[in-house]
Amino acid sequence: MTTTLPNPTNHQQAPCCTPTAAVAPRPAESRDLARKLKALSDPTRLQLLQLVAAHPEGRACICDLTEPLGVTQPTVSHHMKLLAESGFVTREQQGKWAYYAIKPEALNDLGQHLASLSRPRI
Repeated sequence: MTTTLPNPTNHQQAPCCTPTAAVAPRPAESRDLARKLKALSDPTRLQLLQLVAAHPEGRACICDLTEPLGVTQPTVSHHMKLLAESGFVTREQQGKWAYYAIKPEALNDLGQHLASLSRPRI
């Protein structure tokens, strides 16, 4: 049995690209989304978010976050700083200790933004 393949030089074929009316993503939005996703891409930062969210008072002292993960206070401070800069947690200084709380609206906004990627923007 012989199979005949279509001739790629046949100009009667449908065009490979169809123009779209979709709006191109804005570079600033893409950079912001990438920064937020990068902040969440570290397993230690995800664990820290889970610890803060699970804390009975809704906020956790940095001193409560070091022992469960087995990391040093400077390491926790570094990760929490990145989470705060990305808008996922708030930071409140009380004396020598910093307290962190989850910003649910930031996580919700990120989820909605990711979900919108599956819908065309027109």
